Amino acid sequence: MNEPELIEKLRRRVGLPAMAEVVLGIGDDCAIVRPRGAREDWLYTTDLLIEGTHFLRETHGAADVGWKALARGLSDIAAMGGEARFCLLSLAVADWVDARWLDGFYNGLLALAGRAGAALLGGDLARTERVMCDIVVAGTVPRGKALRRDRARAGDAIYVSGALGGSALGLAAGRGRAWLRHKRPQPRLALGKFLRARVGVKAAMDLSDGLSLDLHRLCAASGLEAEIAAPPLYRGATLEQALHGGEDYELLFTAPARVRVPRAFEGLALTRIGTMRKGAAGAVQMGGEALPPLGYDHLRHL
Repeated sequence: MNEPELIEKLRRRVGLPAMAEVVLGIGDDCAIVRPRGAREDWLYTTDLLIEGTHFLRETHGAADVGWKALARGLSDIAAMGGEARFCLLSLAVADWVDARWLDGFYNGLLALAGRAGAALLGGDLARTERVMCDIVVAGTVPRGKALRRDRARAGDAIYVSGALGGSALGLAAGRGRAWLRHKRPQPRLALGKFLRARVGVKAAMDLSDGLSLDLHRLCAASGLEAEIAAPPLYRGATLEQALHGGEDYELLFTAPARVRVPRAFEGLALTRIGTMRKGAAGAVQMGGEALPPLGYDHLRHL
């Protein structure tokens, strides 16, 4: 069983609660809750960061780990076109962790929280064999305006922000600007709000597990297939890293062909890479050949 299969199984098993307030449950970047009479919908997301899987203590500084822990959740809020409101953190520390490391960790997390407007309101602390943390981030979006994976339509143009493969390149090289990109991803919160409010985008998600896998997920949610060309590459990155490397935390989005999408937003390139079309739900073609979803899947070998 892979990750998408388990998520779909859980989605069908759990279903939506019999509550008018719950708009969207399992299966997107965030859950959507609509309080009665509210003019805004609330967005909720959670992300794990685990030593040995997402970072190594030998190579990743404490502040970088704290920053990345929050950045992952903020990227989900950005993908829905939302504005961050607050976060909660559960942190389990290992025996090797000392007070200096903890200070650095919270320095990194709080620096990003202050920049994004996501105040840390609480959480939990525990001890375990290796460092693990779970971040919960809450945000808001105007009522009914959240960007969703299931809102793409046949004929929509497909876009990505920035250049892809930088994080994978940085992880492989362990130095340079790409290494900083890997350690300190930049959640595209301002871009997500711009695409929703000014461009009229309806469908989006963040690129956390690799373009090949994430585009497959967007296509599957919308019941469509995609035809793409090679995406823009981060300087020095390979096509393999751009397609399958993951952790770029750029935005993948679609827009009707008639919609004018600017070439850039605040210096960040917005590049059209393909078109959504009717066909096998979830299928992605590149250069006339099937592109397998080979991005990072935690459950691929179960």
